Amino acid sequence: MATASHSVTIPVPVETVWKYVSKIEHWATLVPAYKEHEQIDEQKSVWTFEGNFKGLKKTVKMELSIIEFNEPSNIKFELKGLTDNFTGSGKFTAEENAGKTTMTGILEVNAGGLSGAVLTPVIKMVLPKVTSRLTEKIARQIK
Repeated sequence: MATASHSVTIPVPVETVWKYVSKIEHWATLVPAYKEHEQIDEQKSVWTFEGNFKGLKKTVKMELSIIEFNEPSNIKFELKGLTDNFTGSGKFTAEENAGKTTMTGILEVNAGGLSGAVLTPVIKMVLPKVTSRLTEKIARQIK
């Protein structure tokens, strides 16, 4: 399993961070390699990513399910690969201190099946970059 975490402090109240992060459509397009997403209901959406890895073009679809929604400080979600064998989870947390908010993004991904042994080292290499880029992009949008 690959895990990555990134925190950033934003000079705004926690409610401002929540207002942005609590709406998937606000930050979905900021995920690296994002192509599109379809909102199934309030908790579920299907995301499509497209990218190149070592000269190969790859399209990946996954289902994102919100499993916890605690205003104004915590969103937890689960991931399930639809085109590839992987599962995962993630969360955004927000903690206010002296008028500033520290937002943390955490992602865990586990590749399974026969391709898991090949994909796991790649995921471990890429996941920290994806997590920090996404968290930083969200912070810039909120400021």
